[in-house]
Amino acid sequence: MAASLTGSTAAEESPPEPLPASLEAGSTICVLAPGDHLFRQGDPAAAIYKVESGRLRLIRCTVDDHLVILHTARRDDYHCDAVAAVPSSVRVYPKQKAMEAMRKDPALAEAFMARLARQLQELRARMELRNIRSARDRVLQYLRLRAGVQGRSIPVEGQLQDIAAEIGMTREALYRTLAALETEGCLTRTETAILLEKSDSP
Repeated sequence: MAASLTGSTAAEESPPEPLPASLEAGSTICVLAPGDHLFRQGDPAAAIYKVESGRLRLIRCTVDDHLVILHTARRDDYHCDAVAAVPSSVRVYPKQKAMEAMRKDPALAEAFMARLARQLQELRARMELRNIRSARDRVLQYLRLRAGVQGRSIPVEGQLQDIAAEIGMTREALYRTLAALETEGCLTRTETAILLEKSDSP
């Protein structure tokens, strides 16, 4: 799997700082239809990609050809290996130009590395979800990660089965777990969002 530069989805994180005009000027836009590949496993890294709109799934193919969704990238996420889940546009920053911009601007390089460190921590946290055996605890931890430390609302984008695949559960198990959590009063569901109750916040 190619390296991931996916951004944090924590509700309280501020948008990324704008990149230098010279770097933006050298970028291009790639438009993807659902199912189109942005970057395939094993391809050489030639650019940095930022999601401008839509959603892309970071996937990995296992030895038995089973596809595992590691992460779903959304607007302003930086990405390097993904398949479009919906019609999406991605800004492409050529690798050489990005490296030159960071060499000329140490502050930019430092900010970018700090952002990558946060993103790596989030990706690790998402991967650890699959080690949580309890379906209830796994779903709650996923929702907390999506909502952020101070957040409570998680937008529902696409279908719930996409979340199920991302956290390594069957669609039926996720539906049952969400229904049970709602009955317990841990969360409230609408057509467009899941709202965590304050009493269940860490």
